Amino acid sequence: MESTALAQPAQRAAQRTAGGDQSAVRIEQLTGTEKVAVLLLALGDNHGAPLWQGLDDLELREISQSMAVVGRLSTDVIEGVLIEFIDNVTTNKSLSGGYEATERLLQSFMDPEKVASIMEEIRGPAGRNMWEKLSNVQENILASYLKNEYPQTTAVVLSKIRPDHAAKVLSLLPEELALEVIQRMLRMQSVQKEILDKVEETLRTEFMSNLSHTRRRDSHETMAEIFNNFDPQTEAKFIATLEEDNRESAEKIKALMFTFEDLGKVDSASIQVLLRNADPTKLPIAFKGAAETLRDYFLSNMSTRQAQNIRDEMDILGPVRLREVDEAQMSLVNLAKDLAAKGEMIISKNSGDDEMVY
Repeated sequence: MESTALAQPAQRAAQRTAGGDQSAVRIEQLTGTEKVAVLLLALGDNHGAPLWQGLDDLELREISQSMAVVGRLSTDVIEGVLIEFIDNVTTNKSLSGGYEATERLLQSFMDPEKVASIMEEIRGPAGRNMWEKLSNVQENILASYLKNEYPQTTAVVLSKIRPDHAAKVLSLLPEELALEVIQRMLRMQSVQKEILDKVEETLRTEFMSNLSHTRRRDSHETMAEIFNNFDPQTEAKFIATLEEDNRESAEKIKALMFTFEDLGKVDSASIQVLLRNADPTKLPIAFKGAAETLRDYFLSNMSTRQAQNIRDEMDILGPVRLREVDEAQMSLVNLAKDLAAKGEMIISKNSGDDEMVY
């Protein structure tokens, strides 16, 4: 690797000249950085000064290191470097920059990890490459896509994303497929750029574009979440007004909203999870304003002793402000959504299997 030459120029010079004259160095033996050093030496102080001024600290250090150890070179080698430079410039009628061109140039004489770091700074978060974007895709979504791909394609993808993310995706693949992918990753040599580009393009056009489309939320979903955080009086006011102007939208929002009353349609196992995680001081207040059937459903999912304690506390409370009841009930609704998002419980609007995912 040329990165080794950059890290140890003196060692390379010693290896090249061991047992021979430095003038025997051939142009093919020179790294990209060493060719730059030869070019700048040939240009001299006056003509080379503008180029030196355009280099950053890292480039100055690396070129200076190569210049210090390059030693005596034959006229043929110097001439060859100059001709190669002129050919590279004159064979192109125009020069075109860009991220890809910059990255290719840097990779010709710089360590790959250093190149990746520089390009990340240049691109910024918005310019992250495909593999970095894949590392931020939920593992279950990526696994669902990859299980239908060829094992070799899956192996290439998992070899390019972060190891921790690859581990999670592998664990979600069917066992037989996962083992096949592991075997292919173990046997994998460097992937040809053409193949890598093709895989990346497929992921960009087929997977990421579809993912972006599916992630686009309906405006009614967003509004339903906003309405869920209104107090009941404000919610009722806006729903009533909206029904007058746009009944269809009002009905869609109501269908998507998850309210305290909808907890009565959640299965017993999930309700028990909710009650175990709930603030016990909120329960008597929340139940105080609940319909009798809903209150009984909650209490039936507690132990006999817990249920009796709640009833006793409700009696001790006496009259409770409606605002306090609304806040206590909303805290249970929000807790249910948080637990559902973590996969610890399932909440649904219906007694069937129509789950709501937040």
